[in-house]
Order: sequence, then structure tokens, then C-alpha cells
Amino acid sequence: MIWQTEYHTMPGHTRLYTRVPQDRLGVLIGEMGKVKRELERRTETRITIDSTTGMIIIEPVSPDVPPIMLLKALDFIKAVAHGFSPERAWRAIEEDQVLVIIDLKQYVGDHPNHLARIKGRIIGERGKIRRALEEMTGTYISVSKNTVTIIGDYESSSIAREAIEMIIQGRQYRTVFLFIDRNMRRLKRERLTKLWK
Repeated sequence: MIWQTEYHTMPGHTRLYTRVPQDRLGVLIGEMGKVKRELERRTETRITIDSTTGMIIIEPVSPDVPPIMLLKALDFIKAVAHGFSPERAWRAIEEDQVLVIIDLKQYVGDHPNHLARIKGRIIGERGKIRRALEEMTGTYISVSKNTVTIIGDYESSSIAREAIEMIIQGRQYRTVFLFIDRNMRRLKRERLTKLWK
């Protein structure tokens, strides 16, 4: 699915429009609307969902809601649309977290066999590779129809993204895991140095 997010700004009022696949709308709304209500509460937004088209409108509840809150609500919605459970998607609205979406079609075209093979390599037997990627980078990773989506802090997500790109290119898992290990150690060192300064 191609994501098209539209931004409409009127004086003191911004609106974001996006679309969610029909099979993910129920997850986004939640039982008795619980997930949608919680998202509105946490981001100070009003979210309108058209269940026939999957179109979603995100608006601030008042003019003084910072635009970043609308973008965070959008990140949560995209995370759910791309296969994350709401429990995991909440991480996308945290202050220092980012959402990274890798479109697999950009790498392998839209041939179903190629997509299935690449997804199989990223997930691994019984999800072993995906879990190892998550544990090593401290990120959440979802593999859905044509995309791989990552939630984590900026640096860790960048490392996870690069590792996934290496898998797509056919690099050996051992090479990929060595790359992650080396870069995560470097990141840890940099963060410790910053703490001591």
C-alpha cells in the first residue's frame, strides 16, 4: 500500500489525512473504540475514521495543541496499519522515538515470489531472525504485506534499517549480526561518553 499523507493548514488549524487498510481498522479502533479514544487522549487530537474508505482525518482538539502531537498520532496510526499491535505502536508516540518504513517493492519490485522470499529472510524460521534483530537493536520490527516497519530511537532504528537492507541485498546473517554488534557497541560508547561530559 502506498502511503499518501496530506497536510491542510488553515490559520490556527492543521489537518492530516491518511488511509489505513480495511483489515487494520478494527485494530486501530479497538474494542468499543478504546484504542482510538486512548490515542486521542494521549495526543490531544480528534480522529475521524471513515470505515468504508479507510480514510482518516487527524485534527487538534484546540488551536494550542502543538503540530508534533498530530504527527505522533499519525505515526501511531501508520504503525498499526503496518502490522503492529496497539501495545507496541504506543512506543511510536514517545518523545525520542521514530517510525521507519522500508518499502520492499523499491528493492525487489512487486513480484510476489521475490517479496515472499525477502520477507522470509527477514523473518527467519519461526520469526527467529526478526526477533534477533529486535533484541540486538532494541527496536520493534513488523514485517507486513510489502513493508518492514521499525520503531525505536533514531540511532538504533538507523542501524536496524541498514541491517535489514543488508539482508535484502543477500548478505549472510553472520555479517549482518556482526555489523549490528559493532554499531550498537559504538552507540553505547557514544552515549556513555555524553553522560560523562
